[in-house]
Amino acid sequence: MNKTLKAAVALSVLAAPAYAANLENPLYMPKQNQMYSKTSVGVMYKVADDSTAHVKKEHDGVTEFPIWRLHEDLGYGITDRLEAYAKVGYTHDGDIDRKGMHQGRVGLKYRAFETTDGFAWDIYADAHLGGVSPMSGSYGLNGFDYDNYSNGRWGFHAGTQVGKTWSKFTGAAFFEVLQTFGNDNNEIDISNSQLAPLAAMGMPMEISVDLKSTTEFNAGLKTFYQIDDRWSVGAGFTFKHHEDNGVEGLATSVPNNPYILGAVSQLEKQVKDMNDGFDEYIISLSGSYQLTDATQITLYGEYTFDDAHQMSQNGTDVKAEIGARVNVVF
Repeated sequence: MNKTLKAAVALSVLAAPAYAANLENPLYMPKQNQMYSKTSVGVMYKVADDSTAHVKKEHDGVTEFPIWRLHEDLGYGITDRLEAYAKVGYTHDGDIDRKGMHQGRVGLKYRAFETTDGFAWDIYADAHLGGVSPMSGSYGLNGFDYDNYSNGRWGFHAGTQVGKTWSKFTGAAFFEVLQTFGNDNNEIDISNSQLAPLAAMGMPMEISVDLKSTTEFNAGLKTFYQIDDRWSVGAGFTFKHHEDNGVEGLATSVPNNPYILGAVSQLEKQVKDMNDGFDEYIISLSGSYQLTDATQITLYGEYTFDDAHQMSQNGTDVKAEIGARVNVVF
């Protein structure tokens, strides 16, 4: 009887899956003093929609490819339930000569609740680093041309995620709010705008404006399946709401000239509400292979549907990205 019991215990141990910690699992959290890195390189294909902004630029229906996308996620386990993390993203779109950091976040995530049957609840908050570099571009007769992907504003994210693991399958849902704070951290060339003739009267040809604060939010679902100790797959859906930008006033000092003041006043009325908001609906798929207990390779794909306001330059008829990611645990 004793031998039978020992044999059963040994068999159950051998039969139990010995999965390494999988960084693609949406409920993954590093252990105390453990660090991880997720490095992604992707290429995006995009076709601009027929928004008023694109029509004015004669850019409607134009293809942008290749758009190179780089992402780096870092995390460190302060304790088994508290993680410090950073997320940085960079985009280069040569077709419209636009490049720069499109994402920057540094913050903390806390596992508020976890049960032995696989349920977990996380809360997190981080600094939005949109103010690391100024928003830059030029304003002309056909509207605004962006040089980079920064909005020039600082802010913060606050969010929560709940999820559960059933054997090999994990599902999770999240919701987060992004609050940005209006400022004048922008550099705008107006030498080709209706204000250009006023240069002779002392109107500066590079200005800064006071942008309004915005409140945006993201929400989504993530699923994950561990096929065996090497292979896993994932899928997700994310909704992102991007608020309209708006100008509250001119931050740059201008001469006290009635012609200049009148022209600036008219321009401020035009851009008080820029009507450039947009919503994104992102479908994602991934497949991963565990090279070692510490190293994993993932191939991913994303397709984005969007609904953009008429003055948005972010609306698309097609928007797809494929790429590869290397995950490492230290």
